[in-house]
Amino acid sequence: MTTSPGEPAGPTLRVTEIYRSLSGESTRAGWPCTLVRLTGCGLRCRYCDTAYAFHGGTERALDEVLAEVRALGDDLVLLTGGEPLEQPAAAALLERLAAGGSTTMVETGGHVDISMARAATTIVLDLKAPGSGMEGRNDWSNLDRLRPTDEVKIVLTSRADYDWARDVVRQRTSGGRPLTEICPVQFSPAHGELDPAALAAWILADRLPVRLNLQLHRLLWPLAERGV
Repeated sequence: MTTSPGEPAGPTLRVTEIYRSLSGESTRAGWPCTLVRLTGCGLRCRYCDTAYAFHGGTERALDEVLAEVRALGDDLVLLTGGEPLEQPAAAALLERLAAGGSTTMVETGGHVDISMARAATTIVLDLKAPGSGMEGRNDWSNLDRLRPTDEVKIVLTSRADYDWARDVVRQRTSGGRPLTEICPVQFSPAHGELDPAALAAWILADRLPVRLNLQLHRLLWPLAERGV
């Protein structure tokens, strides 16, 4: 197969942005990292704060993306979106980064089989609660693919979402064990919709073994829409 002049050779990724920042969420919140935000997502969560990544982006060769990430120099690399796992070359990117010694995380909405991301150090699986409008798109079999190094995040918009998530944590099992025994689980208040203090109180009252997850980048750069 031949390529036209100016057309990337080999695997390509549609990329919205690549930049340095601090990891805003997960158990690695606060760590300096390079973020690779891919373009496109088949979900439309009601509270999505990265809708600008649904469309557009630039088609870039895998080697070019790797070169830019390595030039930025961070050990931690976060692959996000959009929905990064909707792009087949995302698996190759994670494999190449891991082979180069990078610590890698991938954030996924959970409607795509996460097996393709097993080269990542950590997969952050974002289960969709009813308030997202996307609950029906959850691929529940992904819970059976989770490893101890992975994490689950659930964004909550209301008390009803919290009750749903509490039941998932208590009743939904993977391999016969409660979800919280598989990997860390994090509850995140939807920005502007659920008071973080209220969520904290509910977690404490129910003695849930979950982590309250706040978006650090929103606290540090509240007016920035992207690049944080």
